[in-house]
Amino acid sequence: MNQKSASLDGPERCGDCPIRYRAVCAHCETDELALLEGMKFYRNFEPGQPIVWEGDRMEFVGSVVTGVATLTQTLEDGRTQMVGLLLPSDFLGRPSRDIAPYNAIAATKVVLCCFRRKPFEQMMRTTPHVAHRLLEMTLDELDAAREWMLLLGRKTAREKIASFIAIIARRDAALHKRDPGGRMRIDLPLTRESMADYLGLTLETVSRQVSALKRDGVIELAGKRTIILPDFSRLVEESGDDSDGGYLS
Repeated sequence: MNQKSASLDGPERCGDCPIRYRAVCAHCETDELALLEGMKFYRNFEPGQPIVWEGDRMEFVGSVVTGVATLTQTLEDGRTQMVGLLLPSDFLGRPSRDIAPYNAIAATKVVLCCFRRKPFEQMMRTTPHVAHRLLEMTLDELDAAREWMLLLGRKTAREKIASFIAIIARRDAALHKRDPGGRMRIDLPLTRESMADYLGLTLETVSRQVSALKRDGVIELAGKRTIILPDFSRLVEESGDDSDGGYLS
């Protein structure tokens, strides 16, 4: 882990945390939160800084409080491939597995709420709420991976861009405890170069499709990464998904 990037900067109490009702602690009672308080610590990361390298031993697990990180894997010839994103409330690390399978790199400023591995593993054995929530999150991650395989293999470039924007919009709405819909304003977590890498497209194709979505009134651009969605349902139609995020046959 990049120790130089570590610093304290997060909510002092779990009850004040912006991801309280979506993170691994979502179902915890007051006494269980107190146990987590005793084992947690915060770390800050600047854009581009590594959180953990593939193959490193991890002495912690944790949740992204704010910001976005990329997950990449290094091939034998030295090339890297982006394999996922960590968004607010997503969980980093696996109990009972102390070797990191991926590189985790901060794409924006990231605040990570970390839990010391051994106490957290013990709490999982004695606190069903934590184990059950982590299982829910793992199954959600599996579903997302399957949907992403479909996106990369079958969708057009336009549908890929629309799908990515819709994913970010849904997560943003969930963090604010509302359903996605109507007019929305979101900040994209990745540059267009990183979007191209993540979606398996060229930078030119990403820029062309973003411009086309803007021209057709599906999105409005309000800055380098800020996007306004005049009508979320219109974006969903362009993504090839149904209103719940499933693929339209």
